[in-house]
This record gives sequence, structure tokens and C-alpha cells, in this order.
Amino acid sequence: MNLTDIRQLVHFRAPMVSRQRRVLANTYNVAEYRAAARRALPRGIFDFMDGGAEDEVTLRRNRAVFDSWALMPSWGPVTGPDTTTTILGRTTALPLTLTPTGATRLFHPEGELAVARAAAAARVPYGLAGLSTVSMEAVADQYPDCDRWFNLGLSSDRGYLAAKLERCAAAGYRALLVNVDIRALGARERDQRNGFTAPPALTLSSLLGLAARPGWWVSFLRAEGIRFPNLEPSHSDDPMLTPSMWQQILGHSDSSKGWGDLEALRAAWPGKIILKGCVNPGDIVRAASIGLDAVQLSNHGGRQLDHMLSPLDVLQESRQQVGDGIELIVDSGIRRGSDIVTALALGADACSIGRAYLYGLAAAGSPGVSRVIEILAEELRRTMTLVGVSSIAELKERGSEVVREIKRGYP
Repeated sequence: MNLTDIRQLVHFRAPMVSRQRRVLANTYNVAEYRAAARRALPRGIFDFMDGGAEDEVTLRRNRAVFDSWALMPSWGPVTGPDTTTTILGRTTALPLTLTPTGATRLFHPEGELAVARAAAAARVPYGLAGLSTVSMEAVADQYPDCDRWFNLGLSSDRGYLAAKLERCAAAGYRALLVNVDIRALGARERDQRNGFTAPPALTLSSLLGLAARPGWWVSFLRAEGIRFPNLEPSHSDDPMLTPSMWQQILGHSDSSKGWGDLEALRAAWPGKIILKGCVNPGDIVRAASIGLDAVQLSNHGGRQLDHMLSPLDVLQESRQQVGDGIELIVDSGIRRGSDIVTALALGADACSIGRAYLYGLAAAGSPGVSRVIEILAEELRRTMTLVGVSSIAELKERGSEVVREIKRGYP
């Protein structure tokens, strides 16, 4: 083999000065974006994003449960495949949503606006957190074509509820996500060690961790101060980062809300309502009975109750009990396109990601979020092709033919 032959086989790429470009060019899956995010963020900030409750058994189980299911391809022609579907009555490019995440500007200066940009480009729904650091109006103004959902906290104060619903409607949010898994705050011991408490009490190691990531803190200091504008009236200019606000962000809980508050919300809101945080089939049946439109099966990404069931543990039973009477969305642990195939085969209508897109955001901004979505889409299409299904509808219809549970002790 001569030099000319070698040159045809080997292509040298010019060095990339931009860290963002290097990450985008050389990062090939969600796990690698997690590693890139870890390199970009101070340890305390990364742990706030990545950590779970107590011993993090739930956090690990959310991934391990996917390993208990195996895909079973069938031979035959495949066209496409077509990944489009409908979620809450609207066509989406993928059976995927971006779930709400609070305080997103801690991970990148653009925060929620960067995520909304990627969601609009990918044509998938984006749930904006009530604790977002960008107002619902700003997201709506800049990305009017984005399918916007809003994460609303329950309230027995009818005046407060009416004002918040009016604000959501005026800003064009077509669906509400209601969390029901925060009756108490999970014991996130990584955060406690790092001083992410209410109010914050940063440790020496946390401060050293900040100093070790100058790229993060320089960008953070150059950006506007962190605010939580969706917690107050849209006209408020009061500073938001107060000790009492930190208490609400990191330490507030309310166990007094019940089904009556959900029924009142259903009566007051003409749009779609998704109940988020259930892994109890009985709760899912009741959500359907009071007219909610969807349930997001979730254990809050392992951040609340440790030793908790994973959504995949109860997905088949939930689908059997509610039939087609309500849409089921699955989050917690989605890291591969094959995970989406497994969840849809077991009865889900769609999947949702949170940490996965935050890894992309922290590592490479909005292009990083877009690239994470693209990776999952590529993996989804490839897995569908190899399994032998041509569309999301076919995958859901033939679900029991596509996956098999691997029992303990299976040879």
C-alpha cells in the first residue's frame, strides 16, 4: 500500500478551537453528553442536575429496568420508518417531549430559551417549568411555533389559580403539566453535601469547584441575575432570588392538595391537562375518570422517593387498566432511541426527557440540545428498522411481538 492509498483511507480533520464545536463533532450518545456536561459544570451544579434521592437506588433502577427487556426483530420489508405521531391531538415529528426542568439557566446562560429553540426546530413539545428562569411570555414571544406546555402547581386559592390560568392562556400554552410527586422534598444528599440547601450554604469544596470551571462562572456572571418570573405576576420587577424564594425552590412542599383540586383545575381549564408523577395504576385510572388527558408516568427522575417503582414496572398494567381512554407518557431514564421503542411497545404513547437534554445544554448550548434530540431520533429510526416496523402506529400495534421480558436466571 502506497501513500496515495493511505490518503484515500485516512482523512485528517483540522483542529477545532471552539469547545462547543469539538463537543458537537465528537460526542455520539447521551452518556457522552453527560460526561461533557460534567467537564463543563462545577461539581455542585452538575450534582444538582444529575443527583437523586438518598442512596439513588431509584435513579439507578430507572436505567437498569430497560435491561430487563429485550427486542425481538421480525423479518419483513420496512419502509421509512416514519417517526411522526400525535401527542395530545397534535402531530409531532417524534414520540418525544421535553419535560420541565427548573433553574435551567444554572446550566447555561440561555437556559429555557435555548431549550425552546431546539424543541421548536425538532417539532416536539416543550414543558416549561413553573420554576423556570425565563418567563412564559418570553418563550412564547421568541418561539411562537413551539408546542408549549406549562408546569403548574396546584393551589386551593381560586383567585391565584384563575390568574395563573389566564396568564397561561394569554401566552398560548395549550397544556398544563401538574406534578403530584412533591408532597415532600426528596433527600438529595449530593445537594446537601454541596450546600444546595434552602437557603444555600456553599461549602469550601463547592466554592473551589466553582473556581475550577472559569468558563461556567464567567458566563454566569456576565448573564442577567437568576430570577423565577413565573412565580409572580407578569408585571413584577421585584428581585426574585431571596431567602424565602430559595426555600420555595429547594425546600418547599405541600401535602394538602388532593383530587378535589385536580377536579377544580379540570373544570377551570379548557385545554389539555397532564398529570405528572404517577406510578400507581389506580391513580392513573382515577385521572382518566375525572377527564384528564394524559398521565406522565414518572418517579421524578429518582429525585424524590428512593426505592420507588420505575414507570416501566407499571406501564403494561396501566395500559391494560385504562385502555385507550388516556394518553400515557413515560419519563425517567430515557437515554437511547431503543428505550423509546421499548416503552412504546409496552403501551406508552410517547416518552419524555429531562436530564438528557440538560446534558446537551450544559455541554454545548442550544445546539447541544438539538444534537441530543437528533441522536435519539437517529437511534429510534435505526432500532425501528432493525426490529422490523415502519411507523410508530405499527410499533404500538405490534408491541407484544417486539419485546420480551428477560426473567432472572434466563439462560
